[in-house]
This record gives sequence, C-alpha cells and structure tokens, in this order.
Amino acid sequence: MDQKSTAESGILISVKTRYLDKQSDILTNAHAFSYTINIQNNRNDTVQLLNRHWVITDQNNKVEEVKGKGVVGQQPFIKPGESYQYSSGTVINCNIGDMQGSYTMQASNGENFEAEIPLFVLATPNMLH
Repeated sequence: MDQKSTAESGILISVKTRYLDKQSDILTNAHAFSYTINIQNNRNDTVQLLNRHWVITDQNNKVEEVKGKGVVGQQPFIKPGESYQYSSGTVINCNIGDMQGSYTMQASNGENFEAEIPLFVLATPNMLH
C-alpha cells in the first residue's frame, strides 16, 4: 500500500507497507509490519531530520506514541532535490491499525519545522478490499 503527503513544508513523504507473515504470531494476535519511508526534499535548502513522532492506533483504539531522535539511528541531511529512504517496522495486536506522525526538521538557516507523515493503514492480508 502506498501513501503520499506533500505539506507546506516542501517535504514529500511517501510510505509503503508490508505484512510480515513470518514475524507475526496469529495465536498471540501479534501482527508485524514493515514500512519503508521515502523523504523527498523539494525545498531550495538542505534540511536535517532531527526527531520523529509516531502515533500508532489499532482497531481497538489503543494508541501508542513513539518519540525519539532521528530515524534508524540517524539524523540525515537531505539536500535540495534529493531524498532519504529507510525501513522500519512495528507490531500491533489487531488485524487493522494505522500510523501517522511527523518529523521535526531543521532548515539550513536554523529554522525548525514539522513535516507531516501521512496516515497509513496496517492491515493483515484480506482484511481490506
């Protein structure tokens, strides 16, 4: 599943998700997903990704917030017209959930701004049509 968002920030974020059957355990209702994020800098200046903020909600309305420095141990610089891609994952205890959030970015002039991560759905195979 692909989701894209372009915000006023000049940062285009696209997401691809995948259900990880081998890492999931149906007996304990633990469903693993990977997601690949592509961050495209459409601005005229270099930006650095400083922090992440995720809101993960499952179909039972259980909400988990994740905040932290950078992504996958990095705080990448992204030059104008370039992109940065990484993959990570999460486990939810339902068949369907969603994720959304934001990255705190810093422009080359020192200004901090938020780049919104679009809402994307996590669903076990055959749950959505």
